[in-house]
Amino acid sequence: MGADSGPGPAVPWRKVLWERQPFPDNYVDQRFLEELRRNEGLRQYHYWPVVREAGFVGQQVSCVAIFITLWLYMEEGLLSPETLLWTSLLCALLGYGLYQALASHTESGCEPRTRLADLQSATIFLSFTFGFSPILKTLTESVSTDTVYAMSAVMLLAHLVSFPYAQPLPPGSLSLNAALFASVCLASRLPGALHTFAMLSCALLVFALWPCLLQRIREKAPGQWAGVCLGVCIGGVGGLGSHWLAGAVLLALALGSVTLLCPLLLIWLQRHKDNIHGPWDEAEIHEDLGRFLH
Repeated sequence: MGADSGPGPAVPWRKVLWERQPFPDNYVDQRFLEELRRNEGLRQYHYWPVVREAGFVGQQVSCVAIFITLWLYMEEGLLSPETLLWTSLLCALLGYGLYQALASHTESGCEPRTRLADLQSATIFLSFTFGFSPILKTLTESVSTDTVYAMSAVMLLAHLVSFPYAQPLPPGSLSLNAALFASVCLASRLPGALHTFAMLSCALLVFALWPCLLQRIREKAPGQWAGVCLGVCIGGVGGLGSHWLAGAVLLALALGSVTLLCPLLLIWLQRHKDNIHGPWDEAEIHEDLGRFLH
Protein backbone atom coordinates (compact mmCIF):
# COMPACT_ATOMS: atom_id res chain seq x y z
CA MET A 1 0.00 0.00 0.00
CA GLY A 2 1.49 3.27 -1.01
CA ALA A 3 1.65 6.38 1.14
CA ASP A 4 2.81 9.91 0.37
CA SER A 5 6.35 10.51 1.54
CA GLY A 6 6.75 14.06 0.23
CA PRO A 7 4.78 16.88 -1.30
CA GLY A 8 1.91 15.49 -3.31
CA PRO A 9 0.23 16.85 -6.42
CA ALA A 10 -1.65 20.10 -6.31
CA VAL A 11 -5.00 18.27 -6.58
CA PRO A 12 -6.05 17.00 -3.14
CA TRP A 13 -6.55 13.24 -2.87
CA ARG A 14 -10.05 11.94 -2.20
CA LYS A 15 -10.94 8.43 -1.07
CA VAL A 16 -13.22 7.65 -4.01
CA LEU A 17 -13.00 5.19 -6.86
CA TRP A 18 -15.50 6.64 -9.31
CA GLU A 19 -13.38 9.67 -10.20
CA ARG A 20 -10.15 9.70 -12.15
CA GLN A 21 -7.38 11.20 -9.98
CA PRO A 22 -3.68 11.83 -10.63
CA PHE A 23 -2.70 9.22 -8.02
CA PRO A 24 -1.84 5.52 -8.16
CA ASP A 25 -4.63 3.11 -7.27
CA ASN A 26 -2.91 2.15 -3.99
CA TYR A 27 -2.20 5.73 -2.93
CA VAL A 28 -3.26 6.99 0.50
CA ASP A 29 -2.37 10.16 2.32
CA GLN A 30 -1.49 10.84 5.93
CA ARG A 31 -5.16 10.98 6.92
CA PHE A 32 -5.56 7.27 6.19
CA LEU A 33 -4.68 6.14 9.71
CA GLU A 34 -6.89 8.74 11.40
CA GLU A 35 -9.75 6.24 11.26
CA LEU A 36 -7.72 3.50 12.97
CA ARG A 37 -9.53 2.03 15.98
CA ARG A 38 -8.03 -0.55 18.35
CA ASN A 39 -9.91 -3.18 20.37
CA GLU A 40 -13.30 -1.76 19.53
CA GLY A 41 -15.97 -3.29 21.77
CA LEU A 42 -13.40 -5.31 23.72
CA ARG A 43 -14.96 -7.04 26.71
CA GLN A 44 -13.05 -6.78 29.97
CA TYR A 45 -13.14 -9.94 32.09
CA HIS A 46 -12.69 -10.20 35.83
CA TYR A 47 -11.23 -13.26 37.49
CA TRP A 48 -13.89 -14.39 39.95
CA PRO A 49 -16.88 -13.95 37.62
CA VAL A 50 -15.01 -16.02 35.02
CA VAL A 51 -14.26 -18.66 37.67
CA ARG A 52 -17.94 -18.71 38.55
CA GLU A 53 -18.94 -19.30 34.94
CA ALA A 54 -16.23 -21.93 34.51
CA GLY A 55 -17.87 -23.81 37.36
CA PHE A 56 -20.54 -24.95 34.92
CA VAL A 57 -17.89 -26.79 32.92
CA GLY A 58 -16.41 -28.28 36.07
CA GLN A 59 -19.72 -29.56 37.37
CA GLN A 60 -20.51 -31.18 34.01
CA VAL A 61 -17.21 -33.05 34.14
CA SER A 62 -18.11 -34.08 37.70
CA CYS A 63 -21.52 -35.34 36.51
CA VAL A 64 -19.74 -37.67 34.09
CA ALA A 65 -17.50 -38.82 36.96
CA ILE A 66 -20.54 -39.48 39.17
CA PHE A 67 -22.20 -41.51 36.43
CA ILE A 68 -19.06 -43.59 35.89
CA THR A 69 -18.78 -44.14 39.66
CA LEU A 70 -22.35 -45.45 39.84
CA TRP A 71 -21.66 -47.77 36.92
CA LEU A 72 -18.52 -49.11 38.61
CA TYR A 73 -20.43 -49.84 41.80
CA MET A 74 -23.18 -51.63 39.87
CA GLU A 75 -20.72 -53.65 37.84
CA GLU A 76 -19.02 -54.91 41.01
CA GLY A 77 -22.30 -55.67 42.75
CA LEU A 78 -21.85 -52.99 45.42
CA LEU A 79 -25.00 -51.13 44.32
CA SER A 80 -28.29 -52.87 43.60
CA PRO A 81 -30.48 -51.69 40.71
CA GLU A 82 -33.45 -51.33 43.07
CA THR A 83 -31.53 -48.88 45.24
CA LEU A 84 -30.44 -46.86 42.22
CA LEU A 85 -33.99 -46.78 40.84
CA TRP A 86 -35.57 -45.59 44.07
CA THR A 87 -32.82 -43.02 44.59
CA SER A 88 -33.20 -41.76 41.02
CA LEU A 89 -36.97 -41.51 41.46
CA LEU A 90 -36.60 -39.55 44.70
CA CYS A 91 -34.05 -37.18 43.12
CA ALA A 92 -36.27 -36.73 40.07
CA LEU A 93 -39.29 -35.79 42.20
CA LEU A 94 -37.30 -33.38 44.35
CA GLY A 95 -35.66 -31.83 41.30
CA TYR A 96 -38.95 -31.45 39.47
CA GLY A 97 -40.53 -29.80 42.51
CA LEU A 98 -37.63 -27.37 42.75
CA TYR A 99 -37.82 -26.69 39.02
CA GLN A 100 -41.51 -25.80 39.30
CA ALA A 101 -40.93 -23.72 42.42
CA LEU A 102 -38.38 -21.61 40.55
CA ALA A 103 -40.72 -21.09 37.59
CA SER A 104 -41.67 -17.50 36.82
CA HIS A 105 -45.21 -16.17 37.09
CA THR A 106 -45.61 -16.17 33.32
CA GLU A 107 -44.84 -19.89 33.20
CA SER A 108 -47.10 -20.77 36.13
CA GLY A 109 -50.21 -20.20 34.04
CA CYS A 110 -49.52 -23.33 31.97
CA GLU A 111 -48.24 -25.50 34.85
CA PRO A 112 -51.14 -28.05 34.86
CA ARG A 113 -50.70 -28.79 31.15
CA THR A 114 -46.92 -28.85 31.46
CA ARG A 115 -47.05 -31.31 34.35
CA LEU A 116 -49.36 -33.61 32.41
CA ALA A 117 -47.06 -33.48 29.37
CA ASP A 118 -44.05 -34.17 31.57
CA LEU A 119 -45.82 -37.13 33.18
CA GLN A 120 -46.70 -38.55 29.77
CA SER A 121 -43.13 -38.14 28.52
CA ALA A 122 -41.69 -39.79 31.61
CA THR A 123 -44.17 -42.68 31.39
CA ILE A 124 -43.42 -43.28 27.71
CA PHE A 125 -39.67 -43.18 28.26
CA LEU A 126 -39.70 -45.50 31.27
CA SER A 127 -42.07 -47.94 29.57
CA PHE A 128 -40.01 -48.18 26.39
CA THR A 129 -36.74 -48.36 28.31
CA PHE A 130 -38.03 -51.11 30.58
CA GLY A 131 -39.45 -53.04 27.62
CA PHE A 132 -36.26 -52.79 25.56
CA SER A 133 -33.88 -53.41 28.47
CA PRO A 134 -33.41 -57.13 27.63
CA ILE A 135 -32.54 -56.16 24.05
CA LEU A 136 -30.18 -53.38 25.15
CA LYS A 137 -28.54 -55.82 27.56
CA THR A 138 -27.48 -58.05 24.66
CA LEU A 139 -26.84 -55.22 22.21
CA THR A 140 -23.04 -55.35 22.41
CA GLU A 141 -22.52 -59.04 23.11
CA SER A 142 -20.62 -59.51 19.85
CA VAL A 143 -18.38 -56.50 20.57
CA SER A 144 -15.26 -56.84 22.68
CA THR A 145 -15.21 -55.21 26.09
CA ASP A 146 -12.23 -53.00 25.23
CA THR A 147 -14.05 -51.68 22.18
CA VAL A 148 -17.14 -50.90 24.25
CA TYR A 149 -15.08 -49.03 26.82
CA ALA A 150 -13.26 -47.10 24.08
CA MET A 151 -16.52 -46.10 22.40
CA SER A 152 -17.98 -45.04 25.74
CA ALA A 153 -14.93 -42.90 26.54
CA VAL A 154 -15.04 -41.21 23.12
CA MET A 155 -18.77 -40.55 23.39
CA LEU A 156 -18.48 -39.08 26.89
CA LEU A 157 -15.67 -36.85 25.67
CA ALA A 158 -17.85 -35.78 22.73
CA HIS A 159 -20.63 -35.03 25.21
CA LEU A 160 -18.37 -32.72 27.22
CA VAL A 161 -16.96 -30.99 24.13
CA SER A 162 -20.32 -30.39 22.42
CA PHE A 163 -22.33 -29.52 25.53
CA PRO A 164 -23.99 -26.07 25.16
CA TYR A 165 -22.61 -24.51 28.33
CA ALA A 166 -23.88 -21.02 27.50
CA GLN A 167 -27.52 -22.12 27.16
CA PRO A 168 -28.08 -25.76 28.19
CA LEU A 169 -31.88 -25.52 28.22
CA PRO A 170 -32.75 -27.78 26.50
CA PRO A 171 -29.54 -29.85 26.27
CA GLY A 172 -27.94 -30.00 22.85
CA SER A 173 -28.97 -32.95 20.72
CA LEU A 174 -25.39 -33.93 19.88
CA SER A 175 -24.15 -33.89 23.48
CA LEU A 176 -27.25 -35.68 24.79
CA ASN A 177 -27.16 -38.37 22.10
CA ALA A 178 -23.45 -38.95 22.74
CA ALA A 179 -24.05 -39.34 26.47
CA LEU A 180 -26.98 -41.72 25.97
CA PHE A 181 -24.99 -43.77 23.47
CA ALA A 182 -22.18 -44.13 26.01
CA SER A 183 -24.76 -45.04 28.67
CA VAL A 184 -26.21 -47.79 26.50
CA CYS A 185 -22.73 -49.18 25.84
CA LEU A 186 -21.82 -49.24 29.52
CA ALA A 187 -25.22 -50.51 30.65
CA SER A 188 -24.98 -53.44 28.24
CA ARG A 189 -22.01 -54.72 30.26
CA LEU A 190 -24.00 -54.95 33.52
CA PRO A 191 -25.22 -58.31 34.89
CA GLY A 192 -28.97 -58.12 34.18
CA ALA A 193 -31.75 -56.32 32.34
CA LEU A 194 -32.89 -54.52 35.51
CA HIS A 195 -29.36 -53.16 35.91
CA THR A 196 -29.53 -51.84 32.36
CA PHE A 197 -32.89 -50.18 32.98
CA ALA A 198 -31.65 -48.55 36.19
CA MET A 199 -28.48 -47.29 34.53
CA LEU A 200 -30.32 -45.76 31.57
CA SER A 201 -32.85 -44.10 33.88
CA CYS A 202 -29.97 -42.63 35.86
CA ALA A 203 -28.34 -41.46 32.62
CA LEU A 204 -31.49 -39.57 31.64
CA LEU A 205 -31.55 -37.94 35.06
CA VAL A 206 -27.89 -36.91 34.95
CA PHE A 207 -27.47 -35.88 31.31
CA ALA A 208 -30.93 -34.61 30.30
CA LEU A 209 -32.82 -33.38 33.36
CA TRP A 210 -30.07 -32.11 35.64
CA PRO A 211 -28.73 -29.49 33.15
CA CYS A 212 -32.25 -28.06 32.83
CA LEU A 213 -32.59 -27.73 36.61
CA LEU A 214 -29.13 -26.23 36.95
CA GLN A 215 -29.88 -23.66 34.27
CA ARG A 216 -33.10 -22.73 36.09
CA ILE A 217 -31.10 -22.27 39.31
CA ARG A 218 -28.59 -20.20 37.35
CA GLU A 219 -31.34 -17.86 36.17
CA LYS A 220 -33.59 -17.65 39.22
CA ALA A 221 -31.19 -18.19 42.14
CA PRO A 222 -27.73 -17.02 41.02
CA GLY A 223 -26.56 -16.69 44.62
CA GLN A 224 -26.96 -20.44 45.23
CA TRP A 225 -25.79 -21.54 41.79
CA ALA A 226 -22.06 -21.39 42.57
CA GLY A 227 -22.60 -23.44 45.72
CA VAL A 228 -24.51 -26.10 43.79
CA CYS A 229 -21.70 -26.38 41.22
CA LEU A 230 -19.13 -26.64 44.01
CA GLY A 231 -21.18 -29.36 45.70
CA VAL A 232 -21.40 -31.37 42.48
CA CYS A 233 -17.63 -31.08 41.97
CA ILE A 234 -16.95 -32.26 45.52
CA GLY A 235 -19.40 -35.12 45.05
CA GLY A 236 -17.70 -36.16 41.81
CA VAL A 237 -14.22 -36.17 43.34
CA GLY A 238 -15.38 -37.88 46.53
CA GLY A 239 -17.42 -40.51 44.71
CA LEU A 240 -14.62 -41.37 42.33
CA GLY A 241 -12.13 -41.36 45.19
CA SER A 242 -14.14 -43.99 47.06
CA HIS A 243 -13.46 -46.42 44.23
CA TRP A 244 -10.34 -45.14 42.44
CA LEU A 245 -8.01 -42.81 44.33
CA ALA A 246 -5.75 -42.03 41.37
CA GLY A 247 -8.77 -41.14 39.24
CA ALA A 248 -10.02 -38.78 41.95
CA VAL A 249 -6.64 -37.03 42.01
CA LEU A 250 -6.68 -36.63 38.22
CA LEU A 251 -10.26 -35.33 38.35
CA ALA A 252 -9.35 -32.81 41.06
CA LEU A 253 -6.40 -31.58 38.99
CA ALA A 254 -8.63 -31.30 35.89
CA LEU A 255 -11.28 -29.35 37.80
CA GLY A 256 -8.66 -27.04 39.28
CA SER A 257 -7.22 -26.38 35.84
CA VAL A 258 -10.62 -25.71 34.25
CA THR A 259 -12.06 -23.52 37.00
CA LEU A 260 -8.95 -21.73 38.33
CA LEU A 261 -6.08 -21.79 35.82
CA CYS A 262 -8.00 -21.40 32.56
CA PRO A 263 -9.80 -18.18 33.71
CA LEU A 264 -6.43 -16.78 34.77
CA LEU A 265 -4.98 -17.63 31.37
CA LEU A 266 -7.97 -16.03 29.62
CA ILE A 267 -7.55 -12.76 31.51
CA TRP A 268 -3.80 -12.73 30.86
CA LEU A 269 -4.29 -13.30 27.12
CA GLN A 270 -7.05 -10.69 27.00
CA ARG A 271 -4.52 -8.02 27.99
CA HIS A 272 -2.45 -8.82 24.91
CA LYS A 273 -5.36 -8.75 22.51
CA ASP A 274 -4.93 -6.18 19.74
CA ASN A 275 -7.68 -5.93 17.13
CA ILE A 276 -7.50 -3.07 14.65
CA HIS A 277 -10.37 -1.59 12.66
CA GLY A 278 -10.12 1.01 9.95
CA PRO A 279 -11.03 2.07 6.42
CA TRP A 280 -9.56 -1.16 5.02
CA ASP A 281 -12.36 -3.23 6.56
CA GLU A 282 -15.22 -4.46 4.43
CA ALA A 283 -18.02 -1.97 3.98
CA GLU A 284 -21.05 -2.41 6.21
CA ILE A 285 -24.57 -1.29 5.35
CA HIS A 286 -25.91 0.77 8.23
CA GLU A 287 -29.56 0.64 9.26
CA ASP A 288 -30.54 3.97 7.75
CA LEU A 289 -28.84 3.20 4.44
CA GLY A 290 -30.40 -0.27 4.40
CA ARG A 291 -33.88 1.22 4.75
CA PHE A 292 -33.11 3.65 1.91
CA LEU A 293 -31.97 0.83 -0.40
CA HIS A 294 -35.06 -1.24 0.34
